This record gives sequence, C-alpha cells and structure tokens, in this order.
Amino acid sequence: MKDQIKKFLNEEQDPKAIEKITSKLNDLLMKNEEIGYIGVQKKPALTVFPDSIVLTNKRIIICQPKNLGLSMDFIDYTWDQIEGTFVKENILGSEFSFSTKTDMTVSIDYIPKTQARKIFTYAKEQLDFLKNNTVHNTATTAKNDSGEEVEEIETEEVTHYAEIMPAVSNSAEAVQDHTPTTEKTTSELTQDELFAKLQNYKKLLDNGLILQGEYDALKKEILSLM
Repeated sequence: MKDQIKKFLNEEQDPKAIEKITSKLNDLLMKNEEIGYIGVQKKPALTVFPDSIVLTNKRIIICQPKNLGLSMDFIDYTWDQIEGTFVKENILGSEFSFSTKTDMTVSIDYIPKTQARKIFTYAKEQLDFLKNNTVHNTATTAKNDSGEEVEEIETEEVTHYAEIMPAVSNSAEAVQDHTPTTEKTTSELTQDELFAKLQNYKKLLDNGLILQGEYDALKKEILSLM
C-alpha cells in the first residue's frame, strides 16, 4: 500500500477507493492545496464503487465513480461558498450535508459515523478559520462630547435576539407564566442540539456579546461531545 494513502485509512475507509481517489486528485489539487480528510460511503449492500467526499484546506470535493469505475465525476465547492454544515446520524451510517450561499444543499449518505464526525469537525474548523481571517468589523475614529477620541466599531445588526439567546427568552417566558423550567446539561444534548448551541455561541461572538477566548472554550466543549 502506498505510504501517501495510509493516513486516510484511520476510520476503516475502503483502501481501494482511497487509492483510486488519491491517484486522480494528484492532478486536480491547486497550488498549496492539501487533503485534510477523506470519507467513503459504506452502504448496507455491497458497493464496488462507492461515492467519496474529500475535504482540503481550500474546498470540499464530491467524488462519484461512473462507467464501472473507469472514470469519475468531481464536484467541488470552495469554503467561501459554504454557509453551514450538518450531520445526521442514522442507524446505518450518517448523512453529511452542507448548504451554500446560493441556497443549494449537497449531501452524501451512508458515511460511517466516525468518519462523518471527523468530516463535520474538519469542516467547522475550516469555516471558522475563514471567518476569523475575514474582516467583519470596520473601525473608525470619532470624538465624544468631551472632545476625546474614541473608537467606534461597526458590527452586524442583531434583529432577532431570541435566535441567538434562546435560553434567556425561554427563562423569561417561564417566569411570566410562573412555570418552572429545567434545562438539559450539555452532555445530555443531541447532535442537532449541540450544533445549534455552537451556532448560537458563534452569533454571540460575532455580535460582540462574548469574547474570543470564551467562545474558544465553549466551542472546545461542544466539539468534544460530538
């Protein structure tokens, strides 16, 4: 087995599928582009030519064999095209999907659960890296009433506080109705609830309601449970 494909066989990926994909990707990778992870379908029935998903530091590539494996279709999406990523765990494997900024949803099913979780984590890291390296805020200098120079930060307007702080709104409603509420601990949350919680923390960070260090600690806790 070639040394270059060994690092992509950590979660029981099909060696033949990995070898075929990596050999074809050698001519498709851009300058400074590196493969970060490869997930391979594992359907209940025997599949000789499964679909695969390749994540690099620049894009997501969907690989679909055709003509009995003699050729392959490649569909790619750069990270700046992607709006969000999702994982749905089923009895027979998981479905990984992502949405684009043009309201397109792309998914690949029957991914082994461990592989799907690694794909999801790698994708989140790439999206976070992209956002952290994009200038969201514009700093300007102005003077206050005392004539002192102050820094004004233009941030994204928050129009739906209930969306980014559901726990606060739920508690307020409970007080009004005089009905006690109980919240799940983080370890009791489902994968979907954990993902929603991570999105909420990111919105709080983007709107300046929590610090970067607080967000990093919360993100680490959430990802450790996925």
